[in-house]
Amino acid sequence: MSTVTFFRGQQLPLEMHKVRIIQKLNLRPIEQRREAMAEAGYNTFLLRNADVFLDMLTDSGVNAMSDQQQAAMLIADDAYAGSATYTRLHAKLVEIFGMEYFLPAHQGRAAEHILAQGLVRPGTVVPMNYHFTTSKAHITNVGAEVVELITKPGLEVTSDHPFKGNLDVAALAELIAERGADAVSYVRIEAGTNLIGGQPISLQNYRETTELCRKHGILTVLDASLLADNLYFIKIREGEAADMSIPEITRAIADCFDVIYFSARKLGFGRGGGICIREEALYKQLRGLVPMFEGFLTYGGMSVREMEAITVGLDETMDFDMIRQGPQFIAHMVNELLKRDIPVITPAGGLGAHVDAMRFLPHVRQQEYPAGALATALYIASGVRGMERGTLSEQRDADGVEPMADMELVRLALPRRVFTLSQVEYAIDRIDWLYQNRDLIGGLHFVEEPEILRFFYGRLEPIGDWANKLVAAFRSDFGDSL
Repeated sequence: MSTVTFFRGQQLPLEMHKVRIIQKLNLRPIEQRREAMAEAGYNTFLLRNADVFLDMLTDSGVNAMSDQQQAAMLIADDAYAGSATYTRLHAKLVEIFGMEYFLPAHQGRAAEHILAQGLVRPGTVVPMNYHFTTSKAHITNVGAEVVELITKPGLEVTSDHPFKGNLDVAALAELIAERGADAVSYVRIEAGTNLIGGQPISLQNYRETTELCRKHGILTVLDASLLADNLYFIKIREGEAADMSIPEITRAIADCFDVIYFSARKLGFGRGGGICIREEALYKQLRGLVPMFEGFLTYGGMSVREMEAITVGLDETMDFDMIRQGPQFIAHMVNELLKRDIPVITPAGGLGAHVDAMRFLPHVRQQEYPAGALATALYIASGVRGMERGTLSEQRDADGVEPMADMELVRLALPRRVFTLSQVEYAIDRIDWLYQNRDLIGGLHFVEEPEILRFFYGRLEPIGDWANKLVAAFRSDFGDSL
């Protein structure tokens, strides 16, 4: 069963778990939220969590663990070398992905660092369906170029295409013909395009892309951090997979690739990551980088307690009831926002609901960071912390030119097994109020702009006095309400 029908036929997501441990939340008055936002430099990454009511910044490292994961942490083997904990995690990864070799890393971007240092050659290209901020930074940092080959529907905000994350195979063939296979370090596919709405990739596209690469002797790499959501979408949207189990779909995807890396802060409900490798020679090529940058080969910078939790979490990822809640909560949120004419990415993808800031704030120029401004306004109006995914998340080129992002999105992540439906409904209500008062919201400008990954710790200010005007409008409508 995937939904429950009640309230005169309304379809609502049904959680297949119960809450056993809770954590108290704080909803500060709007004036305090306004002050907190100013102290954070109008950057939601710099907010203190104590000032946040619903933290929808990310699903990374903030997913709820199960009782079985908590229990597994008690049997962790603390040995520096030869740990039984590593043996259990390695065996689970071999079982799920069918790849014999594994290199642990403390999280996904650490795995990206190892791959960039070990596989990316200066002057080459790394084609992919779409970049992620840290994946691109690691690749360009060693002197290579990221080439995005997303299919046309991927950049359409409103669509009914079921797999908007697909890589354009014809464009990849043209690139290989133009540059030559030797100019390609590897081809990377992200299982769920983080920056353009968490959109999935079809099993057919995985196969077609990697078959072309094998024909030309090009290495293939899967970023499986968002694989759980992608498995759900393949199961319900792709005819071939309707009668396949989640483990069968997983193995069918894994069989396409030479390398699979992941952030266990997303995949596995823990905190860690690693690289699964098919061939021994490639494993040995990369192996020395782990003790150099991460830790010994049996922990790679991870806590062994987290490794035990990840092992169980990977097993839970093979359970359809466990992986469906996130996408179904997101779909509910997207559908409710659409009923209120609020512009969002469609169809609903994984990771979170994505509000289209360019249509929400058409009066704010892209150079004034409309997605960042909307994320700021949402926190002030609600205490909900979202994440800017737009031009602010890009970085200037060597000449100081700022590229404009393909989309300006505010991502409202729904960490797995964390929020209740009433909390989601609260966020929807406050977004609706903000949309009715959208003309009050203005842009932002940098007052401190780091050169690398500026969205993490850069500081901004509003252009004009719109933040105070927003507070005044809230008080006029809500009175003493928080």
